Amino acid sequence: MQENGRILSVILTKVKHQAKPGVSTMDLAEYALELMTREKCKPAFLGYKGFPGAICVSVNDEVVHGIPNKKRILQVNDLVKIDVGIRKDGFFADMAETVYLGGEIPDEIDTLMKSTKNALMAGIRNAIAGNTLGKISRSIEKSVENSGMSVIRRFVGHGIGRSLHEKPPVPNFGPENQGPRLEVGMVLAIEPIVTNGDPEVFIKNDGWTAVTRHGNLSAHFEHMVAVTECGPKILTSTCQAG
Repeated sequence: MQENGRILSVILTKVKHQAKPGVSTMDLAEYALELMTREKCKPAFLGYKGFPGAICVSVNDEVVHGIPNKKRILQVNDLVKIDVGIRKDGFFADMAETVYLGGEIPDEIDTLMKSTKNALMAGIRNAIAGNTLGKISRSIEKSVENSGMSVIRRFVGHGIGRSLHEKPPVPNFGPENQGPRLEVGMVLAIEPIVTNGDPEVFIKNDGWTAVTRHGNLSAHFEHMVAVTECGPKILTSTCQAG
């Protein structure tokens, strides 16, 4: 899983750098597929519960599960969430990042992105054997609240391994004393999804793309993290930092 995480991190980094004005969301998906083929891995999302895309690309008020489309052309000042999963040698890896397509990032978007990243790291720091899962959840929620943002509650993180989604679910909110005790060997996909407005969402007619109800922006960052004897270890990293 560590090797799969490293491969995924490289793939997502390359795809992220191709996210530019004038490029379609389908172009990003096709490039991701090309990179996966080179690495002898398969897209984890394609066909999962009927999902039609190789990756998820969600733009601006789209929260998650955006379906790649040739007609969806990225524009200057778009806020783009890229979520990629792979399967190789019987194991899965999952990771997401958010990028802004412009020059200087407006303060509002900069705050949103930093708040989401900080919340992710707060959650990761609590992925310690003996902690309740709720310590991850509450630390994420508290970090987001302190930044003046809102957690989107409809979607949560998850365990990951031989299946893309395994138990336990990893909420980004809730009391710290809830959930199972974390054990060495657990691997979690921790993924706060944050908005700068009302956290309510709805699903588009395509049956997949989640959108904020009032058009406010959202950000999404995700890492796959192992609970080890030495503390949390980020597996979706090119340097395998913990």
